[in-house]
Amino acid sequence: MLLPIISISASGRTVRGFGRDRRGSAAVEFAIVAPVFFALIFAIIETAIVFFAGQVLETAVQDSGRTFFTSTAMSKSAYETAVCDRVKVLMDCTKLRNDVQTYAAGAAFTIADPIDANGKFVDSFSYNPPATTDTTSTVVVRSFYQWPLFVTGLGYNIANINRGGTSQSRLLTATAAFRPQ
Repeated sequence: MLLPIISISASGRTVRGFGRDRRGSAAVEFAIVAPVFFALIFAIIETAIVFFAGQVLETAVQDSGRTFFTSTAMSKSAYETAVCDRVKVLMDCTKLRNDVQTYAAGAAFTIADPIDANGKFVDSFSYNPPATTDTTSTVVVRSFYQWPLFVTGLGYNIANINRGGTSQSRLLTATAAFRPQ
């Protein structure tokens, strides 16, 4: 009879001992906070990379479009190569889309939205550069890149293409408009 009383008393001390012991509390608290902390860090890093890539694309379009500004003839492949050479460190050049349009001087024009009502990318662009002797028209150069996103399932979503789908991405857009000299 004495044996069960001792075992109950020993187990009671063990339970009370766990209640007073604070050695593992930091690990438990970290396990609770860590997933949210790392999700926040990854979201910040992804956003920074997206904005950096957008700026790289913008700079590439400005620099490559300068060729049209100086009235130098440039083929479609030469223009694509000029843009690609400036962005190939960050982007897959096969996924880069370019649109070059020339509009009459003083004419009103509308630039089509590259994202349709369903949130899909509309890939219907053309290459219509100005003539080398043309100094009055307006040239609009645009480049697009679909940047894949990874940290979208945690409530933070900067996707503007296929939002809610399986392959969500952010459309990076760079535009330059000028009149040839």
